[in-house]
Amino acid sequence: MIDTLRNYIEQNNLDAMLVNSTNEFLVEYNSLEENSRYLLTGFSGSTGDAVVTKNNVYLFVDGRYHIQADCEVDHNVVTVVKLQAGETFLKKLREILPDHSLLGVVASKNSQSRIESFEKYYKVSLLNSDPLGKKLLPKPEKIENIDVSLCGSASEYKIAKITEKINDEDAILVTNQEDVSYLFNIRDFSVPYSSKVCRRAIITRKNSMLFGRDDFEKYREKLLNIKGKVYLDKASINGRDFLLVKDKAEVFAKNPVQWMKSVKTNEEINHYIDAFRKTDMAVSAVRDFIENNDSISEYDIDRQLEAEFIRYGAKGLSFRSIVAKDKNSASAHYSKSSKDEILKDGSLVLIDCGAYYEGGLATDITRVFVKGTPSDLQKKVYTTVLKAFLNAFNTKITPGISGFDIDAKVRELFAVNPVDGFVFNHGLGHGIGISVHEYPPNLSCNEAAKVPLEENMCFTIEPGLYNKDFFGVRLENSCYLKDGRINSFVKIINSCNFCNTSQIFVFIMFCHFTTSLN
Repeated sequence: MIDTLRNYIEQNNLDAMLVNSTNEFLVEYNSLEENSRYLLTGFSGSTGDAVVTKNNVYLFVDGRYHIQADCEVDHNVVTVVKLQAGETFLKKLREILPDHSLLGVVASKNSQSRIESFEKYYKVSLLNSDPLGKKLLPKPEKIENIDVSLCGSASEYKIAKITEKINDEDAILVTNQEDVSYLFNIRDFSVPYSSKVCRRAIITRKNSMLFGRDDFEKYREKLLNIKGKVYLDKASINGRDFLLVKDKAEVFAKNPVQWMKSVKTNEEINHYIDAFRKTDMAVSAVRDFIENNDSISEYDIDRQLEAEFIRYGAKGLSFRSIVAKDKNSASAHYSKSSKDEILKDGSLVLIDCGAYYEGGLATDITRVFVKGTPSDLQKKVYTTVLKAFLNAFNTKITPGISGFDIDAKVRELFAVNPVDGFVFNHGLGHGIGISVHEYPPNLSCNEAAKVPLEENMCFTIEPGLYNKDFFGVRLENSCYLKDGRINSFVKIINSCNFCNTSQIFVFIMFCHFTTSLN
């Protein structure tokens, strides 16, 4: 496969080629069968792209995947480039690939804004097709309508809201699957780890048209026939689609669908409260399963977890569950759930999971359990992470405060209370909604996180500490901003099984008090 790409690079006089993990909808969780980066490198993480030059293959991964990438790739062939917190792919790429190089980029697998960021430093050759791409047979969809009692606003209202300022001859082009699913109050639960529909939309003041993956020519024809402006978001439209309307394009300064979607209705908040109640019950049942059974594996826990989600009404998982024992828990997005990893007394297991219920919103929660008696090191790391969570959770919300500010607060606590050899190498949290990772909001040290938080925004707070030679601890609670304070969707008390229930309450109240000391 690498030889195929190198021949392609040579035949097209390229200096390098970008190999993506995504598809034409720019999804985060793409199936491995159409993930070109996975086919090339063997790395199965949800995000991270590769760059192939005439002599090297580079795989770029953020802190969640440093350990996983090292475990999955052939280091004789692939060089893993590990992005640190706040470090961008493009910045690191420029250290490897000289400016003004000719970079091949698959137009349909990169957003227009990303392509333009490459063009600031490189000569970009837009490729019409992916030389590693596979033509897959279309899968039947099972589209369901979401009742207004769960989502709060009828589709007609949402569409009227975003079209009120455009002219009759203009159109709004929506190519993001979550945005389409949100606008039209429709979901498809038939695809694993997803509730979104595989559709694009062209919306005018008079009508709305939906197009599937196999309707590209009809979609193209409709776009070309639009007489007025075509409003779009460069961050969510791929380069191929953008070229269809380039001369008519009117770029949103602020994507109205994205922002409407990020501020949940009261009905969505209430549905989320119920969905997390069921999620909490599933995770609590798995905690009991771990405590009451011997010689169980990561795989056994994973299977039991999915069964519990289904028992409590889930329509499907919102992402592939992470069940990671001991050293495996240091890999933030470990995904193997091995039959060979058997829990014993003192084993620590990290479980990161979530599900979709009838409203089609993703839940997300991470818990850490110890089989039997925890060690002093496990207690120390767990306590430090819990204090970090409580510091963030109890942040005083002032006008204009952002996820960047809350993330900085947690990093300061970890700096003042270091645990030797353990690192926090990912963002503090992310928005949640139809996708388990939704933007806005964002809680990290990246520029994107400087967006002010708004009432009814929903997001995770998930500090963690990891050491590849020992274990990792991450505590993730999904939260929402309401009445000027952060509220948790789940019972924080269920985040610990190191001691009995009454001791847990005292332990958490102690940590809550001591946050003011740091």
